Amino acid sequence: MTTTPTSPHSTATVTDHDDPARWASPSRNPVPPASPAPNAGSYNPAATTAGGMAGELARLEAQAALSFDEELSLLRELGLTAPDGPLVEVGAGSGAITRRLRRAMPDLSLVAVDIDPDLLAHAEGTGAELIVADAADLPLETASAGYVLLRYVLQHLPDPAPALAEARRILRPGGRVLVTEVDASCWGLAEPAYPELAGIHAKLAATQQAAGGDRTIGRRLTRLLRDTGFTEVALRPFATTNDTRPTDDFAPHLGPGRLQPLLAAGVLSLREFALAADRWNRFRADPNAWVMLLGFTAAGTAPDAPPGGRHTTEGIQ
Repeated sequence: MTTTPTSPHSTATVTDHDDPARWASPSRNPVPPASPAPNAGSYNPAATTAGGMAGELARLEAQAALSFDEELSLLRELGLTAPDGPLVEVGAGSGAITRRLRRAMPDLSLVAVDIDPDLLAHAEGTGAELIVADAADLPLETASAGYVLLRYVLQHLPDPAPALAEARRILRPGGRVLVTEVDASCWGLAEPAYPELAGIHAKLAATQQAAGGDRTIGRRLTRLLRDTGFTEVALRPFATTNDTRPTDDFAPHLGPGRLQPLLAAGVLSLREFALAADRWNRFRADPNAWVMLLGFTAAGTAPDAPPGGRHTTEGIQ
């Protein structure tokens, strides 16, 4: 069982009747490593999970469905209201969260930004303005947004400071930045636990780190916001458990789909992959198994004087 939830950014599982070695063999078309989108940091949607881009789209949708209610409750608690928009969702990806925000808050003006045009194309129909752009170079006017949401984005950036500086620049005085992230050292709890998978978890985190990511960024969120000049900084945890959701709904985080690209790249051995698949199958078949996943949302307020920056002709519509 893998126990390191990620983002923006598969619901694929190995059933009790599958042979993990066969499922991962070349005849089943394992996903080869693909080149990440320019400046996308450690996030590569085509090589994040089993099934390539199609698998990643399914994973993003399942991930959003799993925890959106808890996340939305925190966003409201931290000040999100429709009249104070627009909300600029940076790293919106396929629009899985954008669609849910539209349904939950139909009067909230939304702008969805992502560096990957192919991924962002799947956000069509969300009712949001779609903009292809780098998080560190947004073609939006200074002091034009009420909120900026960065959900599972900063963990993929070698240096999150430029993205946070851009968020501050485009926020109106009094606007709020909302950052949702994880920390691999306190990802949650599971019972039964499988200590023999610790090495596999470490390889997953090390692979992201080698690509410029940081799976322990949750512990630094408040300091990052303060260093960028945000005030009224707050941090809130949220938890999702299988007390209220089927255990299989946690497959995007705990299932072996996340590991297949590592197997194809030679980072994991077939034996390690088969072990992880077996432990996931044991867990999901155990009627007494329990899991709690933890996430963190940090918020900060833009000060009265926004930093200097360009004004563009492409404002928020």
